[in-house]
Amino acid sequence: MIKFLALLVISFLYPYFGYTQDIGYYQKAADTARDPLVKLEMLDSVIINSFRRKDDDSFVQYSLEYIDLAKDLDSIEQAARKAMNLQFILTNKKNKPKKAVSVINGVLAHKYKIKDSFLLGGLYLKRGGANYRIDLKEAIEDYTLALENFSKEGDSIYVADAYLFRGQAYSNLGNFVPAGESYRKAYDYYEALKDYPYMVHAQQGIITMFSMNGFYEKALEEREKIIKKLQDLKLNDYIALEYYNQALDFKKMGEKELQLEYLNKAVAILDQSSSEERDLLQSIYVHAKLVEYYSTEKDIEKATEQMKLLQKWFVNIDDLNTQVSFYGALAHYHFALGDLDTALKYAKLKLAGSKSYNYMDAILDSYGLLAKIYAEKGDYKKSLESRDAYTSISDSIYNRSTANALAYYQTLYETEKNEKELVEKNTNIQLLEKDNEAFKKVVAFSSLAVLLLFGLILLFRNQQNLKNNKDLQEKFSQKLLVSQEEERKRISKDLHDGLGQRLLLLKNKVISNGDDDTKKMVDSAIDEVRTISRDLHPFQLQEMGITKAIQHTLTQIDENTTLFISSEIDNIDDLFTPEQEVNIYRIVQESLNNVIKHAKAEASKVAIKKLTNNIVISIRDNGKGFDFAEKFQDTRSLGLKTLLERTKFLKGQMKVQSKINGGTTLEFQFPV
Repeated sequence: MIKFLALLVISFLYPYFGYTQDIGYYQKAADTARDPLVKLEMLDSVIINSFRRKDDDSFVQYSLEYIDLAKDLDSIEQAARKAMNLQFILTNKKNKPKKAVSVINGVLAHKYKIKDSFLLGGLYLKRGGANYRIDLKEAIEDYTLALENFSKEGDSIYVADAYLFRGQAYSNLGNFVPAGESYRKAYDYYEALKDYPYMVHAQQGIITMFSMNGFYEKALEEREKIIKKLQDLKLNDYIALEYYNQALDFKKMGEKELQLEYLNKAVAILDQSSSEERDLLQSIYVHAKLVEYYSTEKDIEKATEQMKLLQKWFVNIDDLNTQVSFYGALAHYHFALGDLDTALKYAKLKLAGSKSYNYMDAILDSYGLLAKIYAEKGDYKKSLESRDAYTSISDSIYNRSTANALAYYQTLYETEKNEKELVEKNTNIQLLEKDNEAFKKVVAFSSLAVLLLFGLILLFRNQQNLKNNKDLQEKFSQKLLVSQEEERKRISKDLHDGLGQRLLLLKNKVISNGDDDTKKMVDSAIDEVRTISRDLHPFQLQEMGITKAIQHTLTQIDENTTLFISSEIDNIDDLFTPEQEVNIYRIVQESLNNVIKHAKAEASKVAIKKLTNNIVISIRDNGKGFDFAEKFQDTRSLGLKTLLERTKFLKGQMKVQSKINGGTTLEFQFPV
């Protein structure tokens, strides 16, 4: 039993410290463990370690094993989390979207056991991402199912993503009316969340529809508006992408000088970032197109200069779309050099990758380049086959664009027609109102007799309004807490997935250089990012449950501060929804923070008791105490007010007992 508990402690601490351990230890432990629960924990450690080391083969192998074992243990929600994490690797890195769909289907077969809306909606969202590479209609159905299962309030960021991805799928199918509706809904959600970069993504989807239909002038007009908005918001990183997309439009229009001008504009924006902060994927896209441009123009010197930059950045890049851009640049470059065999090799790689993504522009360019290469090699049969494929796709795109343009103008006509009918209806209403004006005057005179009654009604309504305003204020405060928690969660996720991953990459590079001093600095930065991420959002709730999460927090405070903490905590797992658990965790966390910062206490005791119909949480300290009435009325004292709002959100009661130099007791009661 002691060994088992020790093993559990190791597994819980692993997400923070385990990356320094040898992955082979956990693989061996996972392969030899007889206890299924221990095996599950060891598999989780291998998965985390392999993800951080970017060992995709191990990540896939052990994730699949974890999912199967979790389903056998009836831990369906744990299986769901791993299936969602696995989808991107299988679809985008291993190019196995059908396998990703199969894995998620295996979890969805038990969907009635999944109570968390985030997990259920997330499974459909991830399956949609895999189906996007297989069948766009299936992807649209998945995104719609995701919207039906996500909570419109708690999962709003994922609702916005589902609308955005559905808009992209509709757009690629040529269904521009529903595509536009989905893009606009995504835009509204992102705007409400103040997620300005993704607001731009939604607006960019609408502009892409203009480009797909050949409305290049309209696309340019709208894109310039986006660029102006991005400049106002100081989101320079996204301006480079807009210049890049506009350069692609100019290429389709045959405007070579403007194409080069906008590619150079994109480079100028990217060059404003330091080498550490530079967006490598965007840089590869832009400079790959510059290689193609200079190679086509036979400017070998400038093409070589751009190719050297590409080769410097293209290290360990496993994103298929980025690989397609790189292969295209290599094919054009070697064709310009006269190295036809190498050019043919990379042109074929670009074609294969483009077909996998169903990226029609890249497929078209690949066939066009293959036709030229085969012709130069004297293989006129294959050159003709490639030219025929190019012509067939080109004609298909032209026919689709023509049909889409007709659908677009028909939509405009229907919109204008509906607006005209609405104006006519409003005019008729105004005429009816004018006819009834005389009657209204008679009614007005009659109303004088009941003026007193109206006065009484008005007084009653004012009282009701005061009550309603108070209720609205409470609801607003509670929604504000939810919004703050969601924003913390998103920022924490961005820190972990973005900056955290880049620091790990930097650490690996420093280790390979043998620079111990820099390694220590990077380790310190990684620890600081993790601390900030954990403080912003308690992800341990999802992995450990609320009881262990609170115990873990108490342990951290006891070990890292001078405050002595004792506790008596009953198990309260699975009694509350995830949202309620976050608020309970925050109540304990914020109460203890107040003890540490203000109470000047030497000791504190935390007790959590599970009773028949409710739970009781009490937090006592032997600090200096305070005057409750004075503190609560102080506008600068937000701590007590926040605790009270969280308590109201949970439909509970909060009691405060405190006196000067006599310590403080906070007691919370929540129904279950």
